[in-house]
Amino acid sequence: MDSYVIQMNDSNSPPAVLDVHVSMSGRSSVPGKMKGRKARWSVKPSDMSNKTFNPIRAIVDSMKVKPNPVKTMISLSIGDPTVFGNLPTDPEVTQAMKDALDSGKYNGYAPSIGYLSSREEVASYYHCPEAPLEAKDVILTSGCSQAIELCLAVLANPGQNILIPRPGFSLYRTLAESMGIEVKLYNLLPEKSWEIDLKQLESLIDEKTACLIINNPSNPCGSVFKKSHLQKILAVAARHCVPILADEIYGDMVFSDCKYEPLATLSTNVPILSCGGLAKRWLVPGWRLGWILIHDRKDIFGNEIRDGLVKLSQRILGPCTIVQGALKSILRRTPQEFYHDALGFLKSNADLCYGALAAIPGLKPVRPSGAMYLMVGIEMEHFPEFENDVEFTERLVAEQSVHCLPATCFEYPNFFRVVITVPEVMMLEACSRIQEFCEQHYHSAEGSQEECDK
Repeated sequence: MDSYVIQMNDSNSPPAVLDVHVSMSGRSSVPGKMKGRKARWSVKPSDMSNKTFNPIRAIVDSMKVKPNPVKTMISLSIGDPTVFGNLPTDPEVTQAMKDALDSGKYNGYAPSIGYLSSREEVASYYHCPEAPLEAKDVILTSGCSQAIELCLAVLANPGQNILIPRPGFSLYRTLAESMGIEVKLYNLLPEKSWEIDLKQLESLIDEKTACLIINNPSNPCGSVFKKSHLQKILAVAARHCVPILADEIYGDMVFSDCKYEPLATLSTNVPILSCGGLAKRWLVPGWRLGWILIHDRKDIFGNEIRDGLVKLSQRILGPCTIVQGALKSILRRTPQEFYHDALGFLKSNADLCYGALAAIPGLKPVRPSGAMYLMVGIEMEHFPEFENDVEFTERLVAEQSVHCLPATCFEYPNFFRVVITVPEVMMLEACSRIQEFCEQHYHSAEGSQEECDK
């Protein structure tokens, strides 16, 4: 039978640290002695860090091109509506933050899932008869990105797979692969305003499929699914018993000729984790407050998924407490005119950009219905000197100082994405430069073939 020996420092003066060594075999253990090996430094990055890859950063950082020094740079690449200062948040939102800070009530730790009072406000704001919510159904997070990360972490294990859109937000792949989760891509169809190819989506589902990600309204497409299409998506999920992660950060950011349908309002039997936040609709992405809304009316998630989300939230202690303290006033006092004016501006810019680019030979923009983006197809056969969308956008920077993200970033080559939040004057100038660029490099199909034959 093993004996237990506890060795303690023996000194007249109390040690700064009490060394306690337990030997299971009865032999004493001596700290610092390692048999058969000379100690040496060997510090390597973890597998998780090695698996973490952001395609946008990889592509953009590898673009060594310098802008044309004669022309002021116009960036249509950054999905941050605050960059140019033309889309400030509402004064009521700013005042709510000032009041929360001045109150002195929100300087300490909050529960990891957020203050109860703040979760009650979010539940009340999004509650409707078709998709009822209570505070227990809300988890506050550090931005929508963390909401997505927690949902993936609670739904999928290493070796399982998730279904994500192509083109789609690159963070889904970045997060999943860092966790050892396989990614399968389902196709969006530009000729159908980026609706999902449902037959192809369904063909991807197998016994290892952990969840389906639906991003509506879409980044990068600016598309908004019709109710009938969402119902067909839900039917696929119900047939195969696959839960849905609904990325709805652009929820309600739809243009006046379109209607946004929260996915959970259309189903009672498919469990849905809906992710949202303040970033886009309230135009404060840097404030980093997001949320998960748990829609599970058939109790399919049960307590396990809810408890799992709480445990995962405890790894970091939730979002900024001052923003949580301001949440009640933000949700209750932001005037409707603010939302109306912001959407009016985005629609005006979208129409302007779409009209201008649609008139350029060789480009095929897809008209957006919401969010902050527009996707533009490049008819590469008319631009034979460029190998792909990355080269096209690089040269656009070098010659015209206009920066758009190549859609290879979103796993959809031969398109580029335009952000429509820039001031109207800049949008007009950018479209004019893109036109000039395309006119300089465009070749008719016959001309392109002649070049190839030489």
